[in-house]
Amino acid sequence: MPITAVDSITLAVEHTKQQLFKPFRIGQWTRLAFVGLLAGELGSNGCNRSNFQFPHHPGAVPHTGFPGFPGIDHALLAALITAVIVAALALGIILMYVGSVMRFILFDSIIARECHIRWGWSRRLGNGWQYFVWKLGYILLTIAATVVLVGFPLAFAFAKGWFREPREHLPLIVLGGIIFSLVLLFFFLATAVILVLTKDFVVPQMALENVDAMEGWRRLWPMMKAEKGAYAAYIVMKIVLAFVAAILIGIATVILGLILAIPSLGLGILAVLTGKAAGLTWNAETITLAVVVGCILLAIFLYLVSLISVPVIVFFPAYSIYFFAGRYPRLSAVLYPAPPAPNAPPGAAPATL
Repeated sequence: MPITAVDSITLAVEHTKQQLFKPFRIGQWTRLAFVGLLAGELGSNGCNRSNFQFPHHPGAVPHTGFPGFPGIDHALLAALITAVIVAALALGIILMYVGSVMRFILFDSIIARECHIRWGWSRRLGNGWQYFVWKLGYILLTIAATVVLVGFPLAFAFAKGWFREPREHLPLIVLGGIIFSLVLLFFFLATAVILVLTKDFVVPQMALENVDAMEGWRRLWPMMKAEKGAYAAYIVMKIVLAFVAAILIGIATVILGLILAIPSLGLGILAVLTGKAAGLTWNAETITLAVVVGCILLAIFLYLVSLISVPVIVFFPAYSIYFFAGRYPRLSAVLYPAPPAPNAPPGAAPATL
């Protein structure tokens, strides 16, 4: 029997307690944190330019470089920026693919109540690739639609001369701006809802029946039309739960940050004072040491934050699974397996399929 979005909360909470605390295993928490964060379930410089200068050799001809950065010309800076942008895009695409596979590993982890990354990775590469292709196409389509939604109103406003004489068209600009903002808000909400529904209700179909995302949506759409109120309540409830979870995780993160920051700051001040007393100065070695220590502290902080997030990482997939199981028999059969048949008495004829 299908259950409501509210009733699914109780089942998801109980599932989370059973999987994480009965028994408590730090290795399981660590693996779930790693998988969940990759699956998407969740600048200061310190340099004083007055004291930090490049060495200047008397008689040397000044280099005609980028203002404020002697020795770096425009072409080199442009090449570095281009390389950084390309590397960032490549890293983003790689992480998107990894996250697509991890989405299926997380689904398997909730169903089996055990997280096995290596086994899941080799098993879910095909599903992850299909999901990755769908997400990439969806993002490109969303970008194109955004360009159209933004470009046409701006082109219309320029053609009508609203920006050349804004005071004469102020009422139209204000009214158009309000309508434009509402349309954009509705558009981005719709795109976010589609992503959430795909993650929650299409991925299980892809995982259990090896269909692609488009086929999953073709099957999901009639289900949603048959129960518009139930799915609408699910979306509203998930927004509320996500808001509450974000507040709780944020508070816990701030408390954890203060717990780590206060002793770290004290030790850092003590180390600086001790280093000055010993005659140490800021050079390549001491700066490198400070960076390494800072990276270690940051890694510890991120690890602890990820552990704090594990209950949320488990709860939300479980919430969607229990809600969808009553509407998707294949998922229900996996989530609620039939009890094993009792052993047949000696001499009984074997059952036939």
